[in-house]
Amino acid sequence: MTTKDRLAQALREAHAPDDMVLKAVGGYYDDYESPLATPIMQLARDCNEHRLWHLEKRVKAGEFDGTREESEAWYEREGKHLMEER
Repeated sequence: MTTKDRLAQALREAHAPDDMVLKAVGGYYDDYESPLATPIMQLARDCNEHRLWHLEKRVKAGEFDGTREESEAWYEREGKHLMEER
């Protein structure tokens, strides 16, 4: 299961707002898919705003950080191209 899928499941279980779940499914909070520079920080802020403090602690503990496998997949997909441009 991908990190964004695990996050979406955790958000559902925490009864997070539907828009947060949809953002998670779409990769908005994902280290390697998000358009944001700091998606995990945004996730923590959103959890705090919606009083999902237990989930916010899990986010801050790194539970939803991208995995090594996701990092390697990103590099194969995007990173090599960026290195070639240099």
